[in-house]
Amino acid sequence: MTKTTQENGAPPRGRWRLVGPGLVVAATGVGAGDLVATAVAGERYGYTLVWAAVLGCLIKISLAEATGRWHLATGRTIFEGWRGLGPWTVVYFGVYIMIWGFVYGATAMSASALPLVALFPDGPSLRTWGIAAGLLGLVCVWFNRYAVVEKLMTVFVGLMFVVVVGIAIRIGPDSGALAAGLVPTLPDGSVLYTLGLIGGVGGTITLAAYGYWVTAKGWRGPAWMSVMRLDNRVAYATTGLFVVAMLVIGAELLNAADVALSQGDRGLLDVGTVLEERFGTVTANLFLIGFFAASFSSVIGVWHGVSLLFTDFVSHVRPASAVPEVDRERSWPFRAYLLWLTFPPMGLLWLDQPIGLVLAYGVLGAFFMPFLALTLLWLLNTDRVPREWRNGPLSNAMLLGSGVLFLVLCVEQVRDLPW
Repeated sequence: MTKTTQENGAPPRGRWRLVGPGLVVAATGVGAGDLVATAVAGERYGYTLVWAAVLGCLIKISLAEATGRWHLATGRTIFEGWRGLGPWTVVYFGVYIMIWGFVYGATAMSASALPLVALFPDGPSLRTWGIAAGLLGLVCVWFNRYAVVEKLMTVFVGLMFVVVVGIAIRIGPDSGALAAGLVPTLPDGSVLYTLGLIGGVGGTITLAAYGYWVTAKGWRGPAWMSVMRLDNRVAYATTGLFVVAMLVIGAELLNAADVALSQGDRGLLDVGTVLEERFGTVTANLFLIGFFAASFSSVIGVWHGVSLLFTDFVSHVRPASAVPEVDRERSWPFRAYLLWLTFPPMGLLWLDQPIGLVLAYGVLGAFFMPFLALTLLWLLNTDRVPREWRNGPLSNAMLLGSGVLFLVLCVEQVRDLPW
């Protein structure tokens, strides 16, 4: 089917075969940090917080659906919507995307390198693997368009899913406890931890990129709304199963072995060690491969999706540099941000993050999710959107609830920074 047919006609039959952008945004959002957080939840609280992981996926479904609905219903990008709310949004987003890209680039490269170092202990160093991961991500996105990126991400999603869900099944979940965990319960002292688990599953700024991937797929106009919603739900249902499987691993493997995971992404190496002790080297190596798939899929997804966001930002801030939609992936702003994500962050692989950068990144990053949720709530209840595509009661409840949740987490994150 040609792009013109997709834009001007109704969606074809066999909509399941069209699923794609949702898998890209879900795979990008579920990185090593999400795996660690979910495994720690299982290790600390057993199956008690299954409901929180599921609720986190439902929140991300509502946010991604709202972003996609804005793009399809209005024919405008999310950045155009933000810009219409006032110049403050442009200033915030411009500062945020530059600092975020600098710090995240190093974080993503390091996370991709960790499982490779564990798989090849006599091979290159962490820094070398990290640089290689960043360069590979750069090449994958620089020379390919969305269609190829989607295929690569689908492979990584399949690999992540098969490995993690397969290991969870092999461990053998307690089905009774798993079902009981769907009933909301808060263990003593777990309120803030639970809120963090709900808010942390499945992406941050990459949720805003969903509409750009929908457009890159060739979906235009309200006729594609049902396809977008199916795509989004399938993707996050897959994510939900993946996250629950990781929680099973934490509950059955780590809780039973009384293992406390290391901080950050290195906690997944501890999971690999316990798997090796219980099931042998092959199972442990398969888990590390899944760890790499989760980490490197985030590299490719961010390198592509956030570069599209930056390109749109430049096009509206500097109209003389405006890039036609069909040329975005070959434009100088897109490639300039790709280089920004790849090369400057390599310096952080040798240096501890400067305290000023850590503070700025923490404050700006903590504010992004409430910014996304509350601006979508604002935009989708106004005459900027045709009446039939404005928020209903459920969408309003989900966006308002997630906005309040993220505001609480924002305050806590800022308060916990090393002032």
